[in-house]
Amino acid sequence: MSMAWIDKKPIIALAPMADMTDSPFCRVCREVAGKDFVVFREMVSSEALVRGNLKTLKMCEFTEEERPIVIQIFGADPKIMAEAARIIVNKFHPDGIDINMGCPVPKIATKSKAGAALMREPERAVEIVRAVKAENLGVPISVKTRLGWYRDDEILEFASRIEAAGADLITIHGRTKLQGYSGEANWSRIAKVKKIVSIPVLANGDINFSEKIAQCLEDTGVDGIMLGRGALGNPWIFLARGHGKYSEPTAQEIKNVVLRHAQLHVERYGERSIVTFRKHLLCYFRGGRSTKEFRGKLALVGGMKELVNLLR
Repeated sequence: MSMAWIDKKPIIALAPMADMTDSPFCRVCREVAGKDFVVFREMVSSEALVRGNLKTLKMCEFTEEERPIVIQIFGADPKIMAEAARIIVNKFHPDGIDINMGCPVPKIATKSKAGAALMREPERAVEIVRAVKAENLGVPISVKTRLGWYRDDEILEFASRIEAAGADLITIHGRTKLQGYSGEANWSRIAKVKKIVSIPVLANGDINFSEKIAQCLEDTGVDGIMLGRGALGNPWIFLARGHGKYSEPTAQEIKNVVLRHAQLHVERYGERSIVTFRKHLLCYFRGGRSTKEFRGKLALVGGMKELVNLLR
């Protein structure tokens, strides 16, 4: 089994974020920051994959430059999850499969009984890991989860059971399902998990600027960190590599990367897709990088030519 990216410490990873960590964004991150981190792509539905849904299959496509790359699946049925994982590995050959056991969105966690809902049904969670592992896919099988549904100590027993089921790595977002993305991430609870499991542990949550990478690694003793919202509009954060600061990009560098990202986005989704690129634009120019007036104009961009003129 190829475990190359798991064996490299500290592991630095881009988090799977729905509608954000697609191929164009992952390619831009690679072009800006190189190969020394692993990309986790946005989650895909196991049921849609098994049905042969073309849109879902297209979401799994990636270019060789995006490696090392892990594809995340979500679902609640062990047999369907196992079949979906097999389809992905046979068709696309990624460097790993990640199982979503942390998504708090009602559509996933309540309606589909997947994502974070699996923390309320640990037996089902264990069955899913076992079923996927039984496929002997030759790549690491990891799990991304939270501290719990109600309480932040639920993860202690849950992580041990996930390890016993055969998971090769576990990523923990330092909040409960009920917290969603509010409040502070509890790194100390993640540190406790690291002490009771022997598989690699990645910490996720509130690592939103470069200095926090080193701080989180030191405070928790984990094997690596996963960057989510801190990487949106900021692929330069991966240049920190867990060692602290990096040089902030110049205005020209930001413009160049934005245009490259927009170009890749349009190539993949078509000229009119610049409308769906606006969410990335607002991330690139948040905070002190631009004025409120300029961000207002970005939120209305309707085409590539208009974007180029605005950035001039």
